[in-house]
Amino acid sequence: MVEWLKSAVFYEIYPQSFADTNADGIGDIQGIIEHLDYIKELGCNAVWLNPCFASPFLDAGYDVSDYKKVAPRYGTNADLRRLFAEVHKRDMHVMLDLVPGHTSWEHPWFQESLKPQHNEYSGRYVWTDDAWKDFEGISGTMGFLRGMSQRDGCVAVNFYSHQPSLNYGFYEINDPSWQQPMDSADALSTREAIKDIMRFWLKMGCDGFRVDMAGSLVKNDPQQEGTIALWHDFMQFIETEFPHAAMISEWGQPDRSLRSGFHMDFMLHFGPSHFTDMFHKDDPYFSRDGKGDAKAFIDYYKKCYEPTNGKGMICVPTGNHDMERMTKWLDPAEVKIVYAFLLSLPGAPFIYYGDEIGMRYLADIVSVEGGYHRTGSRSPMQWNEELNAGFSDAKAEELYIPIDPDENRPTAEKAVADPDSIYHEVKKLIQIRQSTPVLQSEAQISFLYCEDHAYPLAYRRTNGEASVLVVVNPSGTEASFAYDGQLGDVLYQNGGDYKLEDGMFRIPAASAVYVWEKK
Repeated sequence: MVEWLKSAVFYEIYPQSFADTNADGIGDIQGIIEHLDYIKELGCNAVWLNPCFASPFLDAGYDVSDYKKVAPRYGTNADLRRLFAEVHKRDMHVMLDLVPGHTSWEHPWFQESLKPQHNEYSGRYVWTDDAWKDFEGISGTMGFLRGMSQRDGCVAVNFYSHQPSLNYGFYEINDPSWQQPMDSADALSTREAIKDIMRFWLKMGCDGFRVDMAGSLVKNDPQQEGTIALWHDFMQFIETEFPHAAMISEWGQPDRSLRSGFHMDFMLHFGPSHFTDMFHKDDPYFSRDGKGDAKAFIDYYKKCYEPTNGKGMICVPTGNHDMERMTKWLDPAEVKIVYAFLLSLPGAPFIYYGDEIGMRYLADIVSVEGGYHRTGSRSPMQWNEELNAGFSDAKAEELYIPIDPDENRPTAEKAVADPDSIYHEVKKLIQIRQSTPVLQSEAQISFLYCEDHAYPLAYRRTNGEASVLVVVNPSGTEASFAYDGQLGDVLYQNGGDYKLEDGMFRIPAASAVYVWEKK
């Protein structure tokens, strides 16, 4: 395990929405540099930067046209190198977002691949050998393009139609006339091209990568065994040349991603996770209405936690650029209880920019750069009461996404000045976590109480030397569970005092508490 990752608390930055210093309405790298002290003061010691590479921005930068060039709207490669240096100067780390599964259709590789004459990039993407052959029944693909050039064939796409799939080969080959094995020259060439990109940024000072759609690379790979083997190769490269670099996967299946060699996996908000049951849906568990259910999520969490061998290297983020903000469903008091939960779990916490001040989800705004419903979670950071909430000096109509129009919108300035704000609760919880080894990433977790449609949620964090009982009751009524241990001092409390009597732990409504356990 990479040592610095064990105590990391991440802050996710969507660069186009964070801070604009040149009045073009779009955030930039200099804006990030100017707010690093804010991030550090909050308590975060690591940054995840969403894609900042050259792109036509049909998918907000996840459609890369040049992996080795910073998008001009954000600055230059020299600016990014300076960001790395400024982050390190503050004893922090920074991870870039790597998109290895597909490129933009404007990428020079793809433009060469379109040509009917064979060249070194003809096999860089996943092509059939006939324009009438498509990818029906081929796992790992989400569509295809054809008729774009004189080349005969269809090309697979990974997500949007403008994102052709890079070729890492097929695990199961059904049609050898066009399906290449994983050890084909073309598939191996793609691997080396991605390693070269990683090497480029790691040598410049990047501390690792969050890998987009990490489980999608090898095609016809239903159990992802080929993709696991592929990442073994990538991770051997990382461990050999850059042993201090961290690799975090967008996979959502730790039993596969951690076996692949990744240091950490994200708990995704889609698929079987039930993540949204907690604080991202109607009647969430963390609402005072008390109608929520945590059981399905905790059961899945335990299933994911098991393959970590007690190291806890899965993370549950506050949100991200693909999710509606939790304030769509929860008020500030409820959000504080969410943080008491998230910041006491194993694995590195990830805080999405603006969540620490309670930024709102903006519904019904026009989609920007392929965001669609996600656009409402990508609005500019609200810094202060100045023009455009301090995000930019551009005209309002030139902003990347409109600012929250509510005159009472939260801002970082107001949050820092208010000792009762979400910001200060988050800051306090991070300080407690960082000063308490038993609450950090590798200490173990065991759940003591979590029943169907019931409150509270109780679990123990332990590292063999000490243990802390964590109990959260977001509901509007007192809750209790059977507990036969002995308790010591309270480490953290939000809400009323708990009671331990007659073998029952009773916690007041809308409360959370961390208590030392006696041996």
